[in-house]
Amino acid sequence: MERPKQIILYGVIIWLFPFVLSVLFYRPDGTLTISLLFFKTIMIVVGSFIGVCMAVKYFRQVKNDYLNAGITIGLAWFMISIVLDLAVLVPMSGMTIVPYFMEIGLRYLVIPMITVGMGYVLEGKK
Repeated sequence: MERPKQIILYGVIIWLFPFVLSVLFYRPDGTLTISLLFFKTIMIVVGSFIGVCMAVKYFRQVKNDYLNAGITIGLAWFMISIVLDLAVLVPMSGMTIVPYFMEIGLRYLVIPMITVGMGYVLEGKK
């Protein structure tokens, strides 16, 4: 795996930024200040934006084998997000695994979709 420390750092940033932002939408008693649907939309948009930014930053340093790099970082960042959610978000929320994956976890698949797509396009430009 190329640049493992950078891959891990960017993966943590992709997870951490929306997580920290989400705190702004909760009252001290744990209730949301906006509708749940709007909150989830904001999290998807912000998470996707940060993911694209980190992918662009990462791909600027890749010199060849873009598709493999896209697959590698996409899967790594997907797994980092899932592991951090299982360690932090799931215990905080009290969710069980099945609802977590149905409501949140599967949404992280957008990360490898973006990075593999970027890698594919860049590979074709060689």
